[in-house]
Amino acid sequence: MYVPTCSPSSSVSKSASAAILRAARVRFASTISSSSPSSILSSVSRSFVSPSVSKPSSFITCRSFKPSSAVRSLRCSVPRWSHGVDWRSPVSLRAQIRTAAPVIERFERKIATMAPEHPYKGILTSLPKPGGGDFGKFYSLPALNDPRIDKLPYSIRILLESAIRNCDNFQVTKNDVEKIIDWQNTSPKLVEIPFKPARVLLQDFTGVPAVVDLASMRDAIKSLGSDPEKINPLVPVDLVIDHSVQVDVARHENAVQANMDLEFKRNNERFAFLKWGSTAFHNMLVVPPGSGIVHQVNLEYLGRVVFNTDGILYPDSVVGTDSHTTMIDGLGVAGWGVGGIEAEAAMLGQPMSMVLPGVVGFKLSGKLRNGVTATDLVLTVTQMLRKHGVVGKFVEFYGSGMAELSLADRATIANMSPEYGATMGFFPVDHVTLQYLKLTGRSDETVAMIEGYLRSNKMFVDYSEPQQERVYSSYLELDLAGVEPCVSGPKRPHDRVPLRQMKDDWHSCLDNKIGFKGFGVPKEEQSKVAKFSFSGQPAELKHGSVVIAAITSCTNTSNPSVMLGAGLVAKKACELGLEVKPWIKTSLAPGSGVVTKYLLQSGLQKYLNQQGFHIVGYGCTTCIGNSGDLQESVASAITEHDLIAAAVLSGNRNFEGRVHPLTRANYLASPPLVVAYALAGTVDIDFEKDPIGIGKDGKSVYFKDIWPSTEEIAEVVQSSVLPEMFKSTYEAITQGNAFWNQLSVPSSKLYEWDPNSTYIHQPPYFKDMTMDPPGPHGVKDAYCLLKFGDSITTDHISPAGSIHKDSPAAKYLMERGVDRRDFNSYGSRRGNDEVMARGTFANIRLLNKFLNKQAPKTIHIPTGEELYVYDAAMRYKSAGQDTIILAGTEYGSGSSRDWAAKGPMLQGVKAVIAKSFERIHRSNLVGMGIIPLCFKPGEDADTLGLTGYERYSIDLPKKVSDVRPGQDITVTTDDGKSFTCVVRFDTQVELTYFDHGGILPYVIRNLAK
Repeated sequence: MYVPTCSPSSSVSKSASAAILRAARVRFASTISSSSPSSILSSVSRSFVSPSVSKPSSFITCRSFKPSSAVRSLRCSVPRWSHGVDWRSPVSLRAQIRTAAPVIERFERKIATMAPEHPYKGILTSLPKPGGGDFGKFYSLPALNDPRIDKLPYSIRILLESAIRNCDNFQVTKNDVEKIIDWQNTSPKLVEIPFKPARVLLQDFTGVPAVVDLASMRDAIKSLGSDPEKINPLVPVDLVIDHSVQVDVARHENAVQANMDLEFKRNNERFAFLKWGSTAFHNMLVVPPGSGIVHQVNLEYLGRVVFNTDGILYPDSVVGTDSHTTMIDGLGVAGWGVGGIEAEAAMLGQPMSMVLPGVVGFKLSGKLRNGVTATDLVLTVTQMLRKHGVVGKFVEFYGSGMAELSLADRATIANMSPEYGATMGFFPVDHVTLQYLKLTGRSDETVAMIEGYLRSNKMFVDYSEPQQERVYSSYLELDLAGVEPCVSGPKRPHDRVPLRQMKDDWHSCLDNKIGFKGFGVPKEEQSKVAKFSFSGQPAELKHGSVVIAAITSCTNTSNPSVMLGAGLVAKKACELGLEVKPWIKTSLAPGSGVVTKYLLQSGLQKYLNQQGFHIVGYGCTTCIGNSGDLQESVASAITEHDLIAAAVLSGNRNFEGRVHPLTRANYLASPPLVVAYALAGTVDIDFEKDPIGIGKDGKSVYFKDIWPSTEEIAEVVQSSVLPEMFKSTYEAITQGNAFWNQLSVPSSKLYEWDPNSTYIHQPPYFKDMTMDPPGPHGVKDAYCLLKFGDSITTDHISPAGSIHKDSPAAKYLMERGVDRRDFNSYGSRRGNDEVMARGTFANIRLLNKFLNKQAPKTIHIPTGEELYVYDAAMRYKSAGQDTIILAGTEYGSGSSRDWAAKGPMLQGVKAVIAKSFERIHRSNLVGMGIIPLCFKPGEDADTLGLTGYERYSIDLPKKVSDVRPGQDITVTTDDGKSFTCVVRFDTQVELTYFDHGGILPYVIRNLAK
């Protein structure tokens, strides 16, 4: 919340002190009596404000302190990242600081008198440097002398340190600290705690709507008579543009440049908007397109591991608007995905309310066998943890097997936390972490500080020393030697298939009725062949033919072992005379420029090129659905013969309709396996028995002939992956490129909305908003908009991929003069609510129980008409009729996609009744004012006899004070049915958000006070 303006002569009253405490989400967490001058300075992209120490950024508007414009434009003298690189001119900076010093000192004295005494000042401890002096001070966990701390999981210790450091006995209390210390007893009780992440991470698909919301919030707060400048991030925000590049051009030396040209042509308006945001809002860094994938950039560069801000040391932690933010857990940084709505609130200083999680201890032992990859390991771990059940929990890895995993292997496992359902897959910092930090260009002094701090605060694991036994909520164990080569698919990432069983599994999928492991193809049609002409040469496709083979995704492209392993497979294939069929769309999209450098250094990129795996761009590409069009003759062969075509990708998600509309079978595999399947041209193959192809000597070539050994890969990694590659890549990362640097943006603090824009549109969330909360709402005589089964993903609800030519969104765009070739993707148009409301439930693979087919349609119950979901929703809405959704288990699984909640809200959905929800999606629904309800165990729509054609009423108390988290709520229907559900408002804070109509209206009202 924001501190009201005050006159120079006013004294600090108790109410003002309370306001300061309310604003203290990111301030006054230490006993520092004054702030350094850099605390109010801003860099080109942001002011470097820490959430951990006393930062008076919100007090700058007090009338007793009015800095000049020169002071406001000062640049921060502290390097933006912990890599020892200072992008600013020290000479001009010193002159500016001298000019500003007197007014800053007066301001600091004023603020110092307001700062309360820190409840834990007694454990503030200095960390000495080896050569003399000290690195700074930290809140020492050992100084608490509490034996319970020694048994806490390392991931919980990070939550504990944050609570201690930020304790103000208002938003974070000593009772919260005690809850965390007593984790072993309190965690099973699902107690609520506040958490303050050190920073926020965005990518452009989620970043554009976040900045749109921030810009709209500025307009809203102004209309309420308050200062728009109150809407500014109070924690560091990193936004990496990586989701926009599409594979339009593949198998070509100039693919990178060609795809980037098209990327900027399509997204010029979006990119200009983000560039405006980086100047209009403090504390926001935008990493330009073409730099890499957000999570790899975070791992290799942005991740601090330990912050040192104004002499206060504390662990790095991050929440991100992409569910794979968990990749940073492999570096020992606590990070996880949240909804965009939650992230926006965190940026603006709101506490993150969370249930103190249970922690699953996952013990690793042994060593991976020869030829087994980190991808095989993560798919195995994903299946194990899915079976164990880890939703809403942390998973912490430990054991002797840790020494056998590289940091990149750990990051691969951490990356897929959303796929196994955990909030985090955490790897505590150890010697492997420190070696990686040095490899990636962090300075020796920075690494020494990190190690010294973590050792001193009992957050470092030294496997050469006896291990203190830690307590976990439950335990799992895996012998790495038992992991075997595998893939996952054809429709879900946790459906692992051992490679030796792949051919049999494929035929079972053809036979099985339509479902997660079935396509329902009649026996007599399973062997049909589609013959066609491709670029003048004869070609053919069958069920299982590979038409997309993509080395893609942060999950794997950050791992040199599997990337160089793919290069070795390509090299061996070239030497034996094998060649990928030209109609297979092959692509390679590295997660950072470092990958290109070590592929070139090793000499393996030329072999990948020979097999069609040219570099197509630096971004998510195929993994997010930006796979581009298939060649027209290939697409026609698939559709005309109704083939189950296959994509093989080194990604993390393979849900229906995500990778490409025409690939109904999608398999996740390691990069070397992607190359192998591309060479084979089909997933209908037993690699142990069937030849991949015929070599130049006329003999059959088998899988074993092209598969590299672990030792071969290790040798290439050792000689090709060098520290200088990371340093040179990231020294230039903020310099952008010619396209980015030529973008011209206005300097205004309020965004000038263009009513004709089809990319950026002012959303309606805050229209006619007043200072009074609307209060909770029940549901009266609602129609069921959609009736679903299990595992409806956010890709089903709000697809990110291509816009179908007959969809409501396409109609909207064409009515506004947008040519079909310029539709771009749903993900790229998330800044326009009109497009996204029409794109909600627009996935062509949507399976709605009202229909006996896959289609983005539903039945409008009053008339019985079959309509697009959007059109039906608008009919209900225009008639003043509420709607609800019925669903099965895992509703909203997949990406942390806030539009999967925003879209239904704009369509008029008031509640979702499901058997279970994915963690982030449930939170997003609450954030948008939609009621999440769970059927009682053992019950669902079918067991209760609900057809979906009834009208539903949800009896919710009219006062929010009468609603409790997790209480039972009665639902009745117009035909006399009645059943009890659990309302999934999980914390008191979520109830407060619901009372205000959502989290963002709550934030606006509090900042406007």
